[in-house]
Amino acid sequence: MKVGFIGLGAMGRGIAANIRKADYPLVVHDLNAESADAVIKAGAVWASSPAEVAKSADVVFTSLPMPADVEAVAYGDKGLLSGLRKGAAWIDVSTNSLEVVKRLDAATTERGGHFMDAPLGGVPTNAAAGTLTIWVGGEQAQYEKHKPLLEAISDRTVYMGSAGAATITKLAQNMASCAINSVILEILTMGVKAGVELLPLWEGLRSGKLGQSRPFDNIAPRLLPGKFDPPSFQLRLVQKDINLALQLGRESNVPMRICNIVAQDIAEAMNRGWATRDAQSFLSIQPERAGLPPFEVPMDQIQAVLDRS
Repeated sequence: MKVGFIGLGAMGRGIAANIRKADYPLVVHDLNAESADAVIKAGAVWASSPAEVAKSADVVFTSLPMPADVEAVAYGDKGLLSGLRKGAAWIDVSTNSLEVVKRLDAATTERGGHFMDAPLGGVPTNAAAGTLTIWVGGEQAQYEKHKPLLEAISDRTVYMGSAGAATITKLAQNMASCAINSVILEILTMGVKAGVELLPLWEGLRSGKLGQSRPFDNIAPRLLPGKFDPPSFQLRLVQKDINLALQLGRESNVPMRICNIVAQDIAEAMNRGWATRDAQSFLSIQPERAGLPPFEVPMDQIQAVLDRS
């Protein structure tokens, strides 16, 4: 099976490298040719356009920042769809909008191909280590056919149903993560301002029933020490995901009051110029609002708590 890969950014580079490590023949393309240097040294072949990738591949991956970027790659004389082989698969691992996914699924089917939306759970370090979660939507037979390839780049794949189901799941996941983190920050701020030191409070909350499900651990590497640069995942990309989730809520006629408040906090952080800071940087606004100094717990003290778990 020859694999094509389009989009060698922070996530794509690691995924493409793991495809080569699994000995799949690989052809790649990106707007920035230099981003392909490492994977070409590992044996991949460069293609001059998305169409050229599709013409030579049995399955094509796309990993791109925005829904508009995926559509730009798809259409036109040099677009992926113009070169897609009959019977070939297109696996889009971008976090996309449901509307765009449905259009791409229909266009791929019209070309005689098979589309799968397969958004990722994880950050660039997970992509490089092959420890991603991948949710997959599309024909189940195509999922089963390509499961060994998906398992070469992840440690968990979950089939969600028809095309679009995985995108809905990923948007719900990211929205939930931001909202839960926001609630935890409000609770921590309340406890600190009421008189408990931050680290013992955090450790105490981790020891309760809710803490045993590990929601409090998500904030440990970034928010507690106040370290948001360099980012593991940029705030601007999280804002895109949150806005897509809220759009889905509107389209489904679902009130999302709490989630809209979280989106407002993210927008405030973006307006402060934090677009390229870590995705959790918006959470640091809450202690400021409460009149507290920034959280700055030494990482060795945080690690000591984690080691005692």
